[in-house]
Amino acid sequence: MNAQNITDLAQSKKSTMAMNKQNQRRTMFAFWGFVGPMVLGVFVFTYLPMIWGLILSLFEAKATIEPKKFVGLENYIYLLTDEKFLLSLRTVAAFTVFIVPITVIFALLLALLVNNIRLGSGIFRSVFFIPTACSYVIASLVWKMSIFNGLRYGVANSFTNTFFDLAPIDWIGTVSPPYYWLVLVSVRLWLQVGLYMIILLAALQDIPKELYEAAFVDGARKGWTTFRFITLPSLRNALIAVLLLNLIAAFQAFDEFYNIMGGGAAGGGASGGNAFLARTPLVYLYTIAFGDRNYGRGSAGAFILAAIILVVTITQGRLFGFGRSDSES
Repeated sequence: MNAQNITDLAQSKKSTMAMNKQNQRRTMFAFWGFVGPMVLGVFVFTYLPMIWGLILSLFEAKATIEPKKFVGLENYIYLLTDEKFLLSLRTVAAFTVFIVPITVIFALLLALLVNNIRLGSGIFRSVFFIPTACSYVIASLVWKMSIFNGLRYGVANSFTNTFFDLAPIDWIGTVSPPYYWLVLVSVRLWLQVGLYMIILLAALQDIPKELYEAAFVDGARKGWTTFRFITLPSLRNALIAVLLLNLIAAFQAFDEFYNIMGGGAAGGGASGGNAFLARTPLVYLYTIAFGDRNYGRGSAGAFILAAIILVVTITQGRLFGFGRSDSES
């Protein structure tokens, strides 16, 4: 190989290296061009408000979002000893006890139903999933003003009058018995059961058919036996995921309580509608922050609620063994 060939080879290597570097720079620019706006948006609209909220929770911030006077944990101590805030925690706990098992059971039943349908299963999936795309505010207003409006011509009262000959019921304002729980639970169930049905349906379709075939060969019958010993154990992780997601969503309940029961002031006076009957922590903190304009105390309550959700979620995940394989169980 002569000197000219060696020179040409060296120049070719340099040219290739330069092109590779140029391609790497283009790839990097393209990557940050697509990912950069999302990262910036998450930081500006999620992490920055969280950091600022944590700062505000340690200060006295009334009628301003600027930290004026450092009070340390005073806002946290006040809320943890506030009977109204503690009552809102008990309210959301009661709501969780109602809505979580009901949603999981209905989602599982719908998933089993759609999974066994051979003709038109896509139509049924769409029908059950469509309510998930509906606004919580709109659904809450429909439930309040049309279905459970308490008037004689309301949907619920028309049904009870026609089939049971009952007088009109004030579904939202009646304290004893508390019919408003039926309104709150039913609207949340209608809105979210389709999403969890899709999750469980995907898990059902992921179960190997060979398991059922082997069970039939061994003499098992189709129905409760295969459901108990094959289907249910195979759905364990999906069911726990649905349970945890449902639990978190229940503790974050706001729209249906605020729009059905009424918002009003933190004091729960006449302007609060029926909010004093059932008020979740988010509704109470909303009225503190935007009604009393006490942003420091409202921020502290938000972090208390986040800590409660975190602890409950981790505890539930540990108890049910979320993420562990069957062999580890």
